[in-house]
Amino acid sequence: MRILISGAAGKLGSRLIKQLHGKHEAVGADVIGDVEHFLDIEDYDACCSLVNALAPTIVLHTAAWTDVNGCALDPARALRINGVGTHNLAACCAIADIPMLYVSTNEVFDGMRKHPYREYDSPNPQNAYGYSKWYGERALLQINPRHYIVRTAWLFAHGGGNFIQAILAAAKAGEPLRVVTNEIANPTYTNDLAEAIARLIETERFGTYHLVNQGAVSRWQFARYILDSAGFCDSPIERITRQQWQRPSLPPEYTALENIEASSLAINLRPWQEGVDAFLKAEGFCL
Repeated sequence: MRILISGAAGKLGSRLIKQLHGKHEAVGADVIGDVEHFLDIEDYDACCSLVNALAPTIVLHTAAWTDVNGCALDPARALRINGVGTHNLAACCAIADIPMLYVSTNEVFDGMRKHPYREYDSPNPQNAYGYSKWYGERALLQINPRHYIVRTAWLFAHGGGNFIQAILAAAKAGEPLRVVTNEIANPTYTNDLAEAIARLIETERFGTYHLVNQGAVSRWQFARYILDSAGFCDSPIERITRQQWQRPSLPPEYTALENIEASSLAINLRPWQEGVDAFLKAEGFCL
């Protein structure tokens, strides 16, 4: 397959390039980074021009503005990138009769229940980021019947800039740690997600999927596991509530996802603890 990946300079997009290389022809596009093609998904004509020129077998749409606080401060921009940008690419794919996979988020749900959300539970986003991603879901759903919607949560990847690196950096520096106890979701290793997506697109079973590492956990429990596994057992973590951690965007409280649909296809991600262990080992920590 020739596979076009938007957002190829990002953590997930770049990992997908590596995951697919060798078995498929993976072509990357982005507005930044060292990628094969420049693509601004806010430009409809540019989207159609690239799709028509490359004639991919499928488009994997990972490009997004994932700064949740930035989205809260500028919701119009979030909607343009995550919503209208997805609409643009979905329309171009539909016209060319090309399937499209869209990576969405657990934050399309409101977090007001105490058991995991399944694929066809009703979204009810509570912040600008979640709304913009839900907008993208709806656009793809209505425009292109040959689609995959993949929701994931709490991604961590190599290369810095995620929760694990932030926790470890603070512990190494001896800085005090304060972590929320009542935000709960599924920590997900980008490497595992990329592998699952690669398997999913070979099934041609279109629909909505929840691809997360197994198990739900609070931010505090996640941080405690990271520190204990990386050799910082003596580093204390103050327990706080989400209301005590002031930020522009307040995430939903409970957005654990359950993998029903992909599991029926024998696509299951390992427990999140094993994903963290693999991540730490690759980063050079002796477990």
